[in-house]
Amino acid sequence: MSDTSHGTGGLTFDKSKRQWPNELNVLAALFLIIGIFEVLGAIFVGQSLLFDSNDRFDSIFNEQRLRIIIIQVAIVGIIALGVTQVIITAGIDLSSGSVLGATAMIAMSFAQVSVVNGNPNPKAIFSPAFLDLPVIVPIFVGLGCGILAGIINGILVAYSRIPPFIATLGMMLFARGVAQWWSSGNPVSFPTESYAKIGAGMMPVIIFLALAVLFHLVMNYTIYGKHTYAIGSNEAAARMSGINVPRHLVLVYAIAGMLAGLSAVILTSKNLTAQSGMGLSYELDAIAMAVIGGVSLFGGRGSIIGTVIGALIIGVITSGFTFLRLGAFYQEMVLGCIIVGAVALDQWQQKRAAAKA
Repeated sequence: MSDTSHGTGGLTFDKSKRQWPNELNVLAALFLIIGIFEVLGAIFVGQSLLFDSNDRFDSIFNEQRLRIIIIQVAIVGIIALGVTQVIITAGIDLSSGSVLGATAMIAMSFAQVSVVNGNPNPKAIFSPAFLDLPVIVPIFVGLGCGILAGIINGILVAYSRIPPFIATLGMMLFARGVAQWWSSGNPVSFPTESYAKIGAGMMPVIIFLALAVLFHLVMNYTIYGKHTYAIGSNEAAARMSGINVPRHLVLVYAIAGMLAGLSAVILTSKNLTAQSGMGLSYELDAIAMAVIGGVSLFGGRGSIIGTVIGALIIGVITSGFTFLRLGAFYQEMVLGCIIVGAVALDQWQQKRAAAKA
C-alpha cells in the first residue's frame, strides 16, 4: 500500500519525507545533556545539577543554579540573536565581541557620575558637563555605536563584495583597538544609579527573552524575515524576485551591531565598570549558540528558538563542568566537538534532503 495521500489538484504527500522540526532535535539534545550531567553528578558528586536534592528550596529545582545558568548566557544570547540573522543570510559576524568591548568603554563614559564619596570622579573621561546625564543618553550612545559598526560591516559585505569573514574580521581588530585607545586601556567606572539598574538582578534575562520573542515573530511573520531567509537560501534568486539584497544585508548587519551595543550597555551596567577586554571571544560563543541551535552556516535555515535552546545548552555545559569540578579546558574541548558535530550533522541532513527531493 502506498504511503502517500492525495491532496487538491492531484498532488500527493509522501509521509517518508516528513521531518521533525529541527528545534525539537535541539531540545532533545538539551535534555540528553542534562541527563548526562545528572547521572555524572549522582555518581561523582552525590548531588543533582538542576534539582534540589537536599531540601534547600521550596521547589524541586535548584533555583540558584538555574538562575546562574540563564544569567550567564543572557548577555551573549542577545548577541547570538543578531548573529543568527547574519548567518541565515549565509554571512558571518566575527566582530560582535570587539564591538561590545568598544561600545562598553564609550557608553560607560556617558553614564558616569560627577562625584564619588564626596570627591570628583577619579575615572571621569569627560568634563563635568557630560557627567550625571540622563540614562537614555548612554543607552542611545551604546546602540548608536553598535549600529554604526554594523552598518560599516554591511556596506563592506553588500556593496564592496568583501567576504563577510574578512570584513567582520577587520572590524573585530579595529573595534578592539578603539576599546584600548578610548581611555588608554584604563577602566571606566562609577555609573549613575539609573544606569546600574539596567543590568541588575534578572533584567538581562528578561531583556534577552523579550528580544527572543520579538525576533522570533519578526523572522517568521514579517517581510524582513522572509527576505532574510530568501537571501540565505539563494541570493541570485532573491535578486531576481525583486529583493534589494545589498540594502537588506546592511539592515541585517546593523541589527546585529545594535544588539552587540545593547549587550555592552547591559554588561557594563551589571558589572558597574567597563574594561577594554570585555567581550573577548563573545563572538565565538554567539556563533556556537546559533550553530548548536541548528542554524546552518550555509544560510537559509535556522530559527531564533533554536538559538535560544543552543544558548541554554552552552549554559548547562558550562555550569555542569563547574558542578563536576572539571577544568574549563575540558569544557572548551567538548564545545568544540559539539560545534563540529552540529555542522557535520547539518551537512548530512542537507545531503539527505537533496537525495529525497
